[in-house]
Amino acid sequence: MPPDAPAFSVVVPVYRQWEHLPRLLAALAAQADAPGFELILVDNEPEAAAPRPEAPPGLALRILACARPGSYAARNLGAAAARGRWLVFTDADCRPAPRWLAALAAGVDPGSLLAGPVEVVGGEPPNPCEIYDMIRGIPQARYVARGYAATANLAVPRAVFEALGGFDPRRLSGGDAEFCRRAGAAGHPLRLVAGALTRHPARADWAELAAKERRIKGGQIGAGPLPRRIAWTFRTLLPPLGDTRAYLAAPAPWRWRAVAVGIRFRLWGVDLTEMLRLLAGGRPRR
Repeated sequence: MPPDAPAFSVVVPVYRQWEHLPRLLAALAAQADAPGFELILVDNEPEAAAPRPEAPPGLALRILACARPGSYAARNLGAAAARGRWLVFTDADCRPAPRWLAALAAGVDPGSLLAGPVEVVGGEPPNPCEIYDMIRGIPQARYVARGYAATANLAVPRAVFEALGGFDPRRLSGGDAEFCRRAGAAGHPLRLVAGALTRHPARADWAELAAKERRIKGGQIGAGPLPRRIAWTFRTLLPPLGDTRAYLAAPAPWRWRAVAVGIRFRLWGVDLTEMLRLLAGGRPRR
C-alpha cells in the first residue's frame, strides 16, 4: 500500500440518485477531525450519462463506472480501486453527521467490522409513507446484535474485505447481511460505534416503499442457500405479527403507530405477490 494512502476510502454506489449527491458531498466535506479519506462514487447505470457533481474544495473524489447491475457489484468495483486501509460504505442519499468518520476512526479495531447507527428522517410533518419508514427504520443496533449491518453505515478493514472476496455480486438485496455473517464465521466480529451516525431520508411515497419491499423479497427468496430461501417463503405466507408488535411498541405517537401497522399489512400484499412472481421464475428486482 502506498505510504500516502488515506486511512479511509468511502465507497458509494449510485443508481439513479445523482440528485442526492450534492448533499452527501457537502456532508463529507464538513467532516470534523476526520482522518485522511477519499471518496469513490460508482455509477451503476453508466449508459444513462447522468450529470456528475463537482467535488467541494479539498474533497478527493473519483467516479467509476460499473455496468454490472447491483449495488454490491458496484461496491466491489469501488473497493478494488480504493487506496484506503479501511473501506467505509454508505449510500448516495445518506447524510453523515459531522463526526461520522472521526467516530469510526476512534473505534478502529483490527480484524473487526464497524457499524454506525442510521437515523431515518422524514418531512415536517411527515406524510404516512414517511411515518411508516421512520418507525420501521434501519435498526442498526438490533442488526449488529444479530450479526449483520446495513451498508448505509458499515466499515470493513480492506485486508478483511479482500480475504473474504468482497460482497456477493449476484445479489441485488441482502448482500450486506450475507457478507457480515461470512465475516463473523471467519473470525471477524462486528461492533457498533454509537457515535458514528448517518441519516437516511424516509421514503416519501407508496411506489418507493413497494419497490424496496420487492427488492428485499428478491434477496430473501431469489438468492442464497436453498434452506434459507424456503424458510423465507414460508415466513412470507404468515401475517406480519412480529412487525406489528414492534411498531405498536415504538416510541412514537399512537396515530403514527397505527399508520405504520396499516401500511405494513398493505405491504404484506406486495410481499405475497412478489413471492409468487419469484416462485414462478421471475428475476429479483433492483
